[in-house]
Amino acid sequence: MKSEELALAELLDLSEGRFDLHGRRLVLHSSDAMAQLRKDLVETVGQEQARRLLTRFGNFWGRADAAAMKRIFRWDTIEDWLRAGPRMHTLQGVARVTVKLLDVQPAAGRFHMEVTWHDSAEADEQRLALGQSLDPVCWTMVGYASGYASFCTGLEVFFIEDKCRGKGDRICSAVGRDRQSWGREIEPHVAYFHADDIQGHVLRLTRELKEKMQEIARQRRRIASLERVVGASPAEVHSNAYRQVIEFASRVARHDSSVLITGESGTGKEVLARYIHRTSPRSDGPFLPVNCGALPETLLESELFGHKAGAFTGATRDRLGLFEEAGGGTVFLDEIGDVSPSMQTKLLRVLQEREIVRVGENRPRKVDIRVIAASNKDIKSEVKEGRFREDLYYRLGVIEIEVPPLRDRKEDIVSLARHLVAKTATRLGMAQLRLDSTALDCLNSHDWPGNVRELENVLERAAVLCARWSGDTSGPCSNPLGAIVRAQPRFSASAPPRSGGGSGRGSARPLYWREPGPDAEAAAEP
Repeated sequence: MKSEELALAELLDLSEGRFDLHGRRLVLHSSDAMAQLRKDLVETVGQEQARRLLTRFGNFWGRADAAAMKRIFRWDTIEDWLRAGPRMHTLQGVARVTVKLLDVQPAAGRFHMEVTWHDSAEADEQRLALGQSLDPVCWTMVGYASGYASFCTGLEVFFIEDKCRGKGDRICSAVGRDRQSWGREIEPHVAYFHADDIQGHVLRLTRELKEKMQEIARQRRRIASLERVVGASPAEVHSNAYRQVIEFASRVARHDSSVLITGESGTGKEVLARYIHRTSPRSDGPFLPVNCGALPETLLESELFGHKAGAFTGATRDRLGLFEEAGGGTVFLDEIGDVSPSMQTKLLRVLQEREIVRVGENRPRKVDIRVIAASNKDIKSEVKEGRFREDLYYRLGVIEIEVPPLRDRKEDIVSLARHLVAKTATRLGMAQLRLDSTALDCLNSHDWPGNVRELENVLERAAVLCARWSGDTSGPCSNPLGAIVRAQPRFSASAPPRSGGGSGRGSARPLYWREPGPDAEAAAEP
């Protein structure tokens, strides 16, 4: 970091009622009010005491700024860290500071610095409140420069102002040296800097502030992460693996780059694509998905690009393709790894030129779309094997997101299952359907090779069988997990017996269906 790179807008966090210098609160004061304070101090406690108070005030301020600069930035050299002090004074409107000379040798205990203060606010305050002085009056600035340099070097550094606009000079200037270099010349000035352990106090405050800022940063990251996750999925997300996917997708969504989503079948690639669209600037436009692997090439081309009447048998009228219909929105190309080489060439033109040609036409048409593609294949391997165009892969995969399989995010299985059960209950009209607590171990122990899709299908099958076999006298029925599905019209803590073709994995009741009326058993008889 270089001192000249410091910028006020990047240092301050401005919000209504609060200015923060990376966690340290600042307050904007009127120079006129400070002039009045100076006048009151001089008239109340005398000039010597007023000078002592303002010098100590500046000394603490300088040390605090030096600590902040060390906490926030990494400095290339100690000289850069030292020059950041004058730069901070300039940014804060105290004066326009020029460093004329800087020679620092901490190991040898030597420090020498000369600065010029142009348009000093403190000199103006003196002349406004008390008129022209016989001696230099930039006491706060002297204290600041001394405190800042002392903190950086670990030496006793004192600045003495030799010229001052407050006493009629054209500019203000000061010289800073370590105590040993000053010799006896500094003795009359030392008393103005003496205070209770300012250095130790600043260091303690800095440590506390750093800890506080780290905690606040952790809380902000946690809150932001939770907000993104809540917006991404109706089910709670607990795994770091999927939370990182959501956070990455949130950043990607703000920009119009093409996205390639990879992952095993059933991991929820389309769900993630819909989230990216929903949180993007194109959210008001349509989201149009197409399964590229489910359609023959000719039909897929017509589906994507549209066709002109008479282009082929059955084309009785002009038809818009998905690329035109999705204007201002997003097209989701699922199973992109299954498209033919000729279709890959046509898709490449869409991504490069943002234009399409309808089947049966020669006129190109501009389209305004974002393309998100997905595949359960290893597209990089497909490229190496020559089955997928390398240039198309790079166009599609400007941003590539891999969705982890469910076995790698087991922390999410239970929350996903609860969400899917609630979804199934609504769709099947089974208002009291719920997960039984004895099913949780069974859910967590399965590897779910079919991922979320398998979980959803297993739960729906269990719900249907649960309703089919309801009643105390019914025989048990095993679901694909080997866990027994059994429902009773009344709650019972007893486990159903292991029988009826179960795999012997246990007697968990993955779903519980309470029939609402006394005739439930009769109604459920096969």
